[in-house]
Parts: sequence; C-alpha cells; structure tokens
Amino acid sequence: MPRLDQRRTPFFDVLMDYVTAGTIPFHTPGHKQGIGMHKRMRDFIGENVLAIDLTQVGNLDDLNVPTGPLLAAHKLAAQAWGADHTHFLINGSTAGNQAMLMTALRPGDTVILPRNSHKSAVSALIMSAARPVYMQPEVDQSLHLDHCVTPATVERTLADHPEAKAVFITSPTYYGATADLAEIERIVHAAGKLLLIDEAWGPHLHFHPELPPSATSVGADVCVNSTHKLLAAMSQSSMIHVCGSRIDLGRLQSTLRIFQSTSPNQVLLASLDVARMQMATQGEELLGRTLALARQARERLNAIPGVYCMGLDQVGKPGVAGYDETRLVITVKDLEYTGYEADRILRKRYNVQIELADLFNVVALVSLGNTQEHIDRLIFAVSELAREDRPIDIYSPTGVLTDRMKKKSYHLPPIPELVVTPREAFLSDHVEVPFRSSAGRVCAEVVTPYPPGIPLICPGERLTKETIDYLRLELKAGVHIQGPVDEKLRTIRVLP
Repeated sequence: MPRLDQRRTPFFDVLMDYVTAGTIPFHTPGHKQGIGMHKRMRDFIGENVLAIDLTQVGNLDDLNVPTGPLLAAHKLAAQAWGADHTHFLINGSTAGNQAMLMTALRPGDTVILPRNSHKSAVSALIMSAARPVYMQPEVDQSLHLDHCVTPATVERTLADHPEAKAVFITSPTYYGATADLAEIERIVHAAGKLLLIDEAWGPHLHFHPELPPSATSVGADVCVNSTHKLLAAMSQSSMIHVCGSRIDLGRLQSTLRIFQSTSPNQVLLASLDVARMQMATQGEELLGRTLALARQARERLNAIPGVYCMGLDQVGKPGVAGYDETRLVITVKDLEYTGYEADRILRKRYNVQIELADLFNVVALVSLGNTQEHIDRLIFAVSELAREDRPIDIYSPTGVLTDRMKKKSYHLPPIPELVVTPREAFLSDHVEVPFRSSAGRVCAEVVTPYPPGIPLICPGERLTKETIDYLRLELKAGVHIQGPVDEKLRTIRVLP
C-alpha cells in the first residue's frame, strides 16, 4: 500500500463539514446538537462537542459497514500501527478482546491464556463456549504482583495441549511488564496456532524506539489497543489491529457487529481519528517528553526512604522481557501502608488521584497529558507519606493489616481447578452459600478485584481455602470487587 498522508483526519473532517453546513436535524440524538439539552449540562460540555454528537446519516459513514471516511480512517490507523487491517472500537478493549476470541474460537475449542487475563477474556469464554487452559504468569511475591508468561511456559503448554486453536497473551500488564512477544510469536506460529494479544495497555509502544516492541511489529495475528488509556482518544475509544491472513476478516467484522452499538458515539470515533493523526505525526516527540517526565519521577521516588518504584531494573527477570517506563508502580509496604490506604491519603489529603491500588502498591500513569507540575505534586505527596512525623488523622494506616502481613506472607493464590467450562457454570442453575465456608464448591460467578480487572475466581472453578482467605484479606484492606451478585462476598453463587 502506498504511504498515506497521516496529517489527514477524514472522519473528523466530515463531522466538521456537517456542522458548518447548518443542516437541520430530524434524526437522533434527541437533543439535536445540544439545542434540547438542559442548560446546566450544555453550558458545561460546550456546544462544539454537542454539535458533533450525531447519528450515522448521509456521508457520516457506518461503523459496522464502513465505506467512506471511516474506512479511510481505518486504513490510516492500520498503516500508522503497522497492521494490515484496523477497526475502531467504541466499547473499549473489552469489545476488542471479546471479538477476537469469538472470531478465533468455536464451541468446544481450547484456548491457552494467562491466568492474569482481563475479565473481558472470561466473558468471551462464556459466550464462545470455549474451554480455557490457563498458564501461570511469573509472580513477584515481594511486590505482590503478576508479570507476563514466558516463552518456555507457552511452549510447554502448547506441547501439553496440541488441540488448542489459539494462544491469548496479555502484554503489557497493568504494571508495565511486557512479554517476549517475538519469541512467543515464533513458538505459536510454528505450532500452527493463532496469536491473540491483549495490548490494551500498550497503544503507545509502536511510536517510540525506547519502548518495548508492539504486538503489530512482531506479527501477532490480532491485537487490541486501548487508545484512550495512554494516548489522547476519549474514554471507551480503542482499536483492533489484524496482521497477516490467518484471521477470517469476514467473521471478525460480523463478530464486531455483535459487540458494537448500532448507534456509535461519533465524538469517540472522531477522537480516534485525531489521536491516530497525533501519534503518526508527533508520536515520537510527545512520547519522548513523556518518558523524560516518567524517568525523572522514578528517580525522585526511589530517593524517598521506604519507597520503591520499579523500572528497567526488572527487565530480564522471569516474565519481564521489557518494561514500559511510563508506568510508575510505587511500592508502599515498607511505609506500613496498604496500597488502598495510600490511594485514599493521596486523593483526600493531597488531591492526587492514582490509577490503581492493591495490597502493596499504587500505580500512576504518566502520559502525554501530564506536566512537570503534575510530577512535582506526585513526588511531594508520596514524600509526605514517607515522613516519620507524618500527620495522624482519619486517613492514617490502621496497622492491622500491616501486622498480619508481617507475620505471614500473603501470596497470590494458585490457579484453581477447572471443573466445568465457564459457559456451563455461568448458565447453570445455582445456589447461594456463605463465602467463608464455600471451599470445595464450584463457582458460578466471576470474582474480580477492580482495578485491575483480573478475575481471581472464574465460573466453573473450584473454590479453595487459599482463595477465600486471600479475598477476605483484600476485602478487609478495602478492595473493590466486581462480578458477584454480592459484591461484599458475604455469599457466593455456586453449582448445586
């Protein structure tokens, strides 16, 4: 394909043409470009955003069957990311993960995937009636987090399960570790399997040489990018990229029509078009500034007594072939805080909001929208956490969990036994039992600390005492649970 002019924004341009033409709207949405919206909302959002909140009429194209400006925008994005085909997503990478797994799998097929896959992969397993074979990712017990799976783990699992149709990999992880995708690609394709990559946390990797390799650059069959997470698209805006000819494009397009709205938000689509243009024309420069801020922040954080911020020092450890330096994983356990306590203090006392908290860590994302002032505020807030004479108030740590963790090492629980497929368990009749006494029962729900959105229990798995004890500790520490009907896990749904 000849080189395309990446300065163009074909979809955003047709929206602007519609607005400037002064067309009289007798179509959805009902607010009619903001005219009918309550003044309080209209004044805050602004007339420009409302003016392009349109339906798919005239030459505005159809996301589900693009033939005009959206098709042109897709082609520009494919070339920018080094893919053969790209499609915009307006239901986030959740829809992308669901679509690529549903495209690759048929009922009864086996798919190999890491245990730290996002819950969207589990929902795809429920809908596809596929059977999962989970791989154990590498675990850093001192930091209490999962990294990626290694090529050796992939190769061994494929040898044990030659019937598998596809291998699904998460890279980068929420914590910034990246897998050895080039070697995994060689292993998977040599075995004649499809390679599917959840690269939600790596939309920027393709645009700077000092970042780890992107999934498209190593020839993954399909990958998903959350363009909104670390680039400048709006929330829910993602992309799915296809490389090569192993994927049935017709089936992928049909599957996307199942998971995408028939009334897509044009503002989100326009933001994808412009975010692509920005990366294609300025990406290396903007990401260079972002990396400089993140590296400075990491150095300053590691100078604070009792604080550790992981980085390139992790590269070469099992499951860490590369590291995304824009991720600041700040370990606070030596300050005798849980991550949940640190999260609350940073927000309530210092007005700094981080992305993720877990038992031992908080995670801050540095992107092209951050400034030196933001970094300075973060460093000041974390340094205040570390003060020996820090204030004692309602946001101070309780010490209860810290004492318990000192007495006993709370490791992440092992992968539970899969008794029936996720679909069979999720759709079966169930009973509700007390969670604390549910060991041995087969779970009928998804139980997911969120964020990061990685299930600890999936439908069809046998509950264990280790998992129950671990989740009760997380709940005591303040974790937010998604998935079960009883989000406090007083009860849980299990098979009869």
